[in-house]
Amino acid sequence: MSGTALMAANVFRESVRDKVLYNLVFFAVLLIVASYLIGQLTAGQDIKIIKDLGLAATSIFGLFIAVFIGIGLVSKEVERRSIYALLAKPIERHQIVIGKYVGVVLTLAVNLSVMAAALYLVLAYMRWVSPENVVRALEAPALDPAMLKAVGLIFVELAIITAIALFFSTFSTPILSATFTFGLFVAGQFSGDLRNFDQVVASPVAVYVARGLYWVLPNLAPFDIKAQVVHGQPVSAGYLALTTAYGVAYIAVLLTAAVLIFSRRDFK
Repeated sequence: MSGTALMAANVFRESVRDKVLYNLVFFAVLLIVASYLIGQLTAGQDIKIIKDLGLAATSIFGLFIAVFIGIGLVSKEVERRSIYALLAKPIERHQIVIGKYVGVVLTLAVNLSVMAAALYLVLAYMRWVSPENVVRALEAPALDPAMLKAVGLIFVELAIITAIALFFSTFSTPILSATFTFGLFVAGQFSGDLRNFDQVVASPVAVYVARGLYWVLPNLAPFDIKAQVVHGQPVSAGYLALTTAYGVAYIAVLLTAAVLIFSRRDFK
């Protein structure tokens, strides 16, 4: 097995054993189930509310998992001085970085699968107990396979967040890495607005700066298709492919930068 695969497997095992991770998944599943009770407060809209809250819970708790695991991938090894043992082994530095990233992404995939399964189980129960006339009036089927499209883009978005957290982890402390990562996550939700900044301000300098930030910051808004899925609006395969390709390209740039920084870092 290659050094990258060994590192990924080790990170995955450590993440699975982490009690914090179990707590986050538990609360996410609990919120999805609780959305059933909330949905009962709105007659005829309960399935739609469960979908909306369930996908939102999957995204939010997935974000916490990506950040709180990602920020310690490298900095934790440095603080515990276990980085010296890793560097002494026949493994390249780029394998350490990429292996740790793959391990967290695998962890995210497993946890998102658990949360998605819980959401579908709640919806299956609601479909079973709901009157037929209510089911027929829905904009989208209760067990709509299109929800997997939303979950898939949530996964790609969280993979970007993990890459951002890993990037900062190669040269910063966990607290600063978390702050920077959350900051970029929030900025990424609104980075698309920077494209039309010239319609808001008249300063050429501000416009150039805004456009520069638009190309540097991650544009995370296209990954949010929860509203379209909940309301039964079509999401084309071309849109999914283009958005995913953008995410993969952004991840590749971040991982390249992280590898370069980690490769040149002096741990003596």
